[in-house]
Amino acid sequence: MGESLTHPDPQPTAHIAVDHYSAVHLAAETARSVAERCRLPGALPDRAAVIASELASNLANHATNGALFIQPLPLGGGMEIFAADHGPGIGELQQCLTDGYTTSDTLGAGLGAVKRIATTLTIRTEPGAGTLVCARLTAPDETASADAEVGAICVPADEEQTSGDACAIVDHGPARTAVVVDGLGHGPQAAEAAQVALRSFHRAPDSPLPELLTAFHRALRRTRGAAVGLLRLHPGRAEYCGIGNVRVVTLTPLDLSNRLSGQPGIAGLNMTPPRVRAFPVPAGGTVLLHSDGIDHRWAQAPSPFVHRLPPPLLVASLAHSHRVPRDDATVLAARPRQRLP
Repeated sequence: MGESLTHPDPQPTAHIAVDHYSAVHLAAETARSVAERCRLPGALPDRAAVIASELASNLANHATNGALFIQPLPLGGGMEIFAADHGPGIGELQQCLTDGYTTSDTLGAGLGAVKRIATTLTIRTEPGAGTLVCARLTAPDETASADAEVGAICVPADEEQTSGDACAIVDHGPARTAVVVDGLGHGPQAAEAAQVALRSFHRAPDSPLPELLTAFHRALRRTRGAAVGLLRLHPGRAEYCGIGNVRVVTLTPLDLSNRLSGQPGIAGLNMTPPRVRAFPVPAGGTVLLHSDGIDHRWAQAPSPFVHRLPPPLLVASLAHSHRVPRDDATVLAARPRQRLP
C-alpha cells in the first residue's frame, strides 16, 4: 500500500469568488472549517482564517476577477489556500513579503503576515496578467505534506454543493499513482459514482493500471458510471490508462506534449480491454490529468508564465482561468518522485 496518500473526502474544493468585500468573512470561516476538518491542532485553525482573510482582502481591494480555493493538501497532513486573480500583478514582490508592509493602492498588502504564518508560501506574479498564491499550513510534526511537486483542485459546477468529479494521488516506493474520476453528469448521483471509484482506488492503488481500471468498472456497475484517468509516474517516465474524456498533458518550461485521452466508453457501463500508454517525462516536466470541466483549449497556446508554474499554482491557474462553470472541474498536476537514495 502507499506510503503517502490522499484520504477519500466527499467534500470538493471550496471555491470563493472575491467580487465584494463581504467575501472576506466567508473566506476566513471556510478556512477555519477546513483546518478543523484536517484536524490541525491548537491555534492553527485561527491562523488559517487569518491567511484567508489577508488574501481575500488583497483581492477585494486591488485585484480583478479574484478567487480563493481552500482544501486539504493533496497528500494529506494539512491544508492549502490558493488566491488567483487577473489583476495588475505585484511589482515589488520582495518588498511586499516584508512583515508589516502595507499599501493602500497596490496588490500585496498583508503578504508578509501570510509568509510568517504559513508553513510554506509560493507566489508567482506577471505584470498585467495576474498573481497566483499558494499558502500551505501543516502541523509541526508533518513533513511530507509540504510537497510542492503535487497539486490538485476539484470544484463542483456552479449551484452544486457536491462534485461529480474526484481525484486522489498515492506515493508508493519510487512511483506515484494518480486518478481523476468524472461521474456521468453532475449532482448527487455523479458524486456517488466518483466516491465509489475513489474507494476502489484506495483498496490497492499500487496495482497494475489495467487491473485498477477493471476494478473500477466492476465497482461502478450499480452507479451511473464515470470517465476515469489513471496516471503512474516513475522517474523519467509515465504510464496512462483511461476510459472516457479525462485528458493527460505533459508540460515543461518550454514545451507541451503527450496529449492523450481515454479509450471510448464509460467505466461501469461499457469498457473495452484497457491498455496502457507509456511516454517519457523530461527533467522538470509536469504531467496533468483533467476532466472536461477544464476547457481543453487551455493547451493550445499556454503562455510562458503558465509553462513555468509549479504544480500547485498550475492547477490553481487552470481552475481559475479555464473552468467550465456549468460542469464539475478537476485538474491534478504532479512530477515524478525524486529518485530514492
